[in-house]
Amino acid sequence: MKILTIQDISCVGQCSLTVALPILSACGIETCVLPSAVLSTHTGGFSGWTFRDLTDDMPAIAAHWAKENIFFDALYTGYLGSARQIDITLDIRKNRLTPDGILIVDPAMADNGKLYTGFDQAFADRMASLCGAADIILPNITEACFMTGAEYRESGYDEAYIIDLMKRLSALGCKHVVLTGVSYDETKLGAAVWHSAESRIEYYFHERLPVRSHGTGDVYASAFCGALLRGHSILESATIAADFTVDSIRKTMGDASHWYGVKFEEAIPGLVRALGD
Repeated sequence: MKILTIQDISCVGQCSLTVALPILSACGIETCVLPSAVLSTHTGGFSGWTFRDLTDDMPAIAAHWAKENIFFDALYTGYLGSARQIDITLDIRKNRLTPDGILIVDPAMADNGKLYTGFDQAFADRMASLCGAADIILPNITEACFMTGAEYRESGYDEAYIIDLMKRLSALGCKHVVLTGVSYDETKLGAAVWHSAESRIEYYFHERLPVRSHGTGDVYASAFCGALLRGHSILESATIAADFTVDSIRKTMGDASHWYGVKFEEAIPGLVRALGD
């Protein structure tokens, strides 16, 4: 089993490829990478960071893979910095995935009701097209709203709101939706899983921790992909990924010097146990 993940490298900060590569590898999945950019640190809380856009390098890398007849069983995308990178990703999906290969998209572009710096609605619309081509998407509620035009609600919503959001996402064309950050109770947080063909919803909730941490979306998405490719169902994968992310946060709480990410490395033994044989 071989997966390709396309996202940036933040050299310091425990996110994107520096999270995806070790987590997927720990899951026993051969992990190949296509960096979309290189940053000295991630952009959350650091200042003066460097940024090198690798968009122009991506087509040549893919062309070399074609020459070498290299294919992938799965493609997992994280932070993509431009609409052009989305187009490149779609081309790789078409030409470098095996016939039964799957596309998993984490549309990492927004949170807390706002788009990340550098993104606009036009980018969100293009990301919606990538999600429409996916087998599984992993948006948070903010990203879901930007891609579907739904009203954003941070809290106070009910199941009808979430189901409507899921149906809107399903209408983009994806087969399954894993919506993160769902909560009907102030003490619980979790994920809702929507199966488009059956119009069926499933949930997994865990204790809501009183902290916000950088990089947890990447930790979650990477563990989800690892569990899925190890043969677990979508709901099982969402559960394993959530428990791993919560454990990573717990192992970081109380260490004020580690504000820039979570100590996911210390939680990897638990992830491996959860995956089973």
